[in-house]
Parts: sequence; structure tokens; C-alpha cells
Amino acid sequence: MKDKLIIFDTTLRDGEQSPGASMTRDEKVRIARALERMKVDVIEAGFPAASQGDFEAVQAVADAVKDSTVCGLARALDKDIDRAGEALKGAKSSRIHTFIATSPIHMQMKLNMQPEQVIEYAVRAVKRARQYTDNVEFSPEDAGRSEEDFLCRILEAVIDAGATTLNIPDTVGYSMPQQFGATIANLIQRIPNSDKAIFSVHCHNDLGLAVANSLSAVMNGARQVECTINGLGERAGNASLEEVVMAVRTRQDFFPCVTGLDTREIVTCSKLVSSITGFPVQPNKAIVGANAFAHESGIHQDGVLKNRETYEIMRAEDVGWTTNRMVLGKHSGRNAFKTRMAELGVDFAGEADLNDAFFRFKQLADKKHDIFDEDLQALISEQGFEAEDEHIKLVALKVCSETGEIPNATVTIRVDGKEMTGSAQGGGAVDASLMAIESLVKTGATLALYSVNNITTGTDAQGEVTVRLENAGRIVNGSGADTDIVIASAKAYINAVNKLQIPDQRQHPQKGDV
Repeated sequence: MKDKLIIFDTTLRDGEQSPGASMTRDEKVRIARALERMKVDVIEAGFPAASQGDFEAVQAVADAVKDSTVCGLARALDKDIDRAGEALKGAKSSRIHTFIATSPIHMQMKLNMQPEQVIEYAVRAVKRARQYTDNVEFSPEDAGRSEEDFLCRILEAVIDAGATTLNIPDTVGYSMPQQFGATIANLIQRIPNSDKAIFSVHCHNDLGLAVANSLSAVMNGARQVECTINGLGERAGNASLEEVVMAVRTRQDFFPCVTGLDTREIVTCSKLVSSITGFPVQPNKAIVGANAFAHESGIHQDGVLKNRETYEIMRAEDVGWTTNRMVLGKHSGRNAFKTRMAELGVDFAGEADLNDAFFRFKQLADKKHDIFDEDLQALISEQGFEAEDEHIKLVALKVCSETGEIPNATVTIRVDGKEMTGSAQGGGAVDASLMAIESLVKTGATLALYSVNNITTGTDAQGEVTVRLENAGRIVNGSGADTDIVIASAKAYINAVNKLQIPDQRQHPQKGDV
């Protein structure tokens, strides 16, 4: 029997630290249920001490998820650990993940602590976490730049204190695969009580090596990998869950372990995360990119037609590429719609929410012939955008774009119940529309990113627009979807402006970045 490789997903915590990728409580629950359907072992739901919103989101995920372990992050501080323990109270299976920095530069410059103090804090934190759960994980932050002798000392101490998982993070993405694998092997060999804990890794992608470092660690004894859907995460991101899982699955001749994931849920989960966060998946992204199983070369096409394995080392069906079409249409009833949404992990709070979603579904079905699961996910995401702190709402948009003439747009929006109308010219229909909105809301924000992606296939496909606004050092993403790209763009801009109206209450003194 091969060893079990535990998959620890931190999309809801580290993934959310991508600039502008904040998720609401309900969105976190939707993603958590998708991860649960994929049979992810551990779901890190957030950092409860960061804000009241984070606390409530972790609490909601803990209450909703039954088949996966739900984890909360906490600094090595009593108040953080108590907050995590409270948030996880409703979980069927819970874990507290506590951390403290161990590299010389972090201990000296950030913590202003001596090594002995750091060990004392770590041991106390683990012991306190054990009061809430016997499943405690400890991370020495910036382990990739920490001294190995000191890592051995602190890890031995926290195992004695009750830590059951030791996570070795390459916090700044500094390590090389061979080097990082050797570090894991050395720690396991040198720490006297290493057999009493599972060794884990959490790698960042600053040099594009997060997956390579993670897999090297697995080959050297790590039996948990921390990763995110689509590689989402702070700075250049984290190790991509889909790449780690499919590498282990595809190369069973090489890896001494297996995962228990239902990989057929990967693509659906990827698209859900992309829709909610507003971070599009690049077409050439491994496993979940639109081109991942596409063949342009005539030689490749010929080979695949003769024998798939000539150029494909995985089956598209195994990661969920052929399971995205729903059987509903414009004549489908309310109960069939509700049932399909439940299968996608969407539960409605009440009849009013269901009726609103069903009305939107009917409107969409009148616009496009084929409805896909991705369309439904976008529909629900848009409903969530409008329901939460929606001070500004799009009422009407009229655009005139004519060859040889300067495009102009007239927009009507409702701001806290009061309608306002404005007009503007621009370089194109989209530019004019966004300038017209800005003339009314006057945010002064800079449009740092504008991206358009088709949600599904066909000329009647919904376009999903992502915008990123920067204002006074704050970054927010906005998303909008419609079969009309100009309207989708206006929705995305207004969604981002609404987010700018919400006070940023998140507190990350150490960024929660392990």
C-alpha cells in the first residue's frame, strides 16, 4: 500500500491574499463545498483573528462542511488561537494552524525576538491550541531561509507540545527543488521525534517553482502539500492544487503516494474560483487552461486521432473537462433548476433568493440557447455581488459606436435609491461607458486591469469582464457577466466601485503569509 498524500487547500485563506481577491462569507462557503465534493482533506477557511468578517466566514465554513477537516490560521498569540478555536466550534473535524517566524531576518527585523523567545511562543501556542482540538499544525514562517539547526530545535519542541503536523513553508519562494527536498529529508532524519508528526510543505511561486519544490518535498518524505486552486495566492501565488494532484496521479510509477481526490471536480472548482475572485485562468495553464487539451499542430492532431496517448498523458475527462453541460433549458422548471444548483453546491437562503436566481436563469435562457454550469456559477456570483453592500446599481446603458464617429455612452445608475444619469465620450464603447459611470461616482481610482473572457463557447456565450481599480493604495477587483460585453464591463466597474465603498477592516500584522 502506498502512503496517503494529504491535500491541504488554502484557497480561502492564502488565495484570498491576492490583491483584490477578497471573498464574501457565502462565496467562501460555495468554494468550500466544491472542495468538499472534490474530497480535499483539509480546507483552510481563513484567519479568524484578521477581522469579524473572516471570523464569520470560517465559522460558516465550519458549520457547512462535514466531510473535510476545516482549519483556521492563528499567529502564536493567545487571542488568535482563542479566536480560531471559537470559529471552528461547529466543525465536525477541525484543525488549528499556528505559526511564528523562524528566519534570522524575520526574528530580528519583524518580531524583535531572540530565538529562545520564539521557541517559547511556539510551544505555548501549540499547547493552547490543543485545548480546542487534538489536530494542531505548526509552521515556522520563512523556513526556506531559516537555519536548519534552529528548525530542528523548534520543531522537536512543538512535537513534544502536541503538534501533529509540521508545515515547512518556503514563504518567499526562495528555495530550489533539490535544496528544498534535501531540507525536508534532513529534518525528518535529524529530529528525534519526527515520526510522531506528518511533515507538510507550503511553497510560494515567486520563481515559478512552487509545484516543483512541493513535489521534491513529497519525494523526500513530506506527506501533506498545501496548495490553492489555480495557484491563487499572494504575490506570484502558491503551488497549484490541480498540478500537484495530477502530477502524483499521472506519475504513479514515480511517486510513492496517492491522493484521495475526485479529480473530475477540478475544472468545475477552477472555474468557480475564477468567477468568484475575478482572476481569469490563462489559456495555457496546465490542467485547467482552455488549451490544456487542445491540439493545433497537424502532426499532433494526427497522432491523437490514431492513439490518444501519443500526445496526451492525461484524459480530459479525468479532470472534468467533459462534464460542464447542464441538461436544463429555457423550458426547465423551478424544481429542476433548484436541484441542479444544489448539485453545484448552491443552497438558497430562502424562497426569495431562489425566485430571484430562477428569474435570472430564465432571462439568460432567453438570450442564449445552451446553458452550462459555468453560466449558472456566474449567475449566482452576480446575484451575490448585487446582494452585498450594493450602494450603486446599473439601471440603464445606451451606447453609440459608429465608424468615423467618436463613441459615446449615456448611463443611468441608482445610488442609494437615487437615480443619476451621465454621458461621456471615449476611445470605444467600453471606454465611453466606464467614463460615463466614473463621471457620476467620481472615485478617482485608476483602472489597473481590464480583462474579458468567454465563460463558455459559442458566439452567444456570456462574456465575463474583470476590472481592477486602485485607489489610495487599496486594490479591488470587480466582475460582471453578460452576453453583451459592454454591459458586462459596466457591471464589473460598478461592482468594483461598490467594493471601494466598503471599509477595509482586515488586519494582517504578519499577513498570515506562511
